[in-house]
Amino acid sequence: MSSAERARFLEATLEPQIRAEIAIHNGDVEPRLSTWSHRDPVTLFGAGVPVRTGWPAVHQVFEWLATTMTDCDEYEFELLAADADGDLAYMVGIERYRAKNAVGAPRNVTLRATHVYRREPEGWRIIHRHGDHPPDDVSVAPAARPG
Repeated sequence: MSSAERARFLEATLEPQIRAEIAIHNGDVEPRLSTWSHRDPVTLFGAGVPVRTGWPAVHQVFEWLATTMTDCDEYEFELLAADADGDLAYMVGIERYRAKNAVGAPRNVTLRATHVYRREPEGWRIIHRHGDHPPDDVSVAPAARPG
């Protein structure tokens, strides 16, 4: 993969993905729906939901998720890695946001997020998301040491 291909992929996907995440954390599901493929196979390994496969099941989770949060006044996506080759691409990062839950209590959340994209006629679309909470104890595994 060329750095130009990676740059074009990120230019097409990163900002729309960030806008979609801010929107869903404000109760608006539509921008997230526009970043996802509606053609199977699609999969979701959400931080707070069981595994979902197939667009109808994934779509249902997104509709529900939008009802659980409001007032997102802070969102950051720390891009750790991304690549694109042919019709598949991925993006890995850390999401940090502050929003209110359904009962109005503020929540500060950090998630590790991986997205897999497929190039479709209308552009890059997410076909898989894996989001989870990082471990509290990062000392469990040794850090990598340069060779």
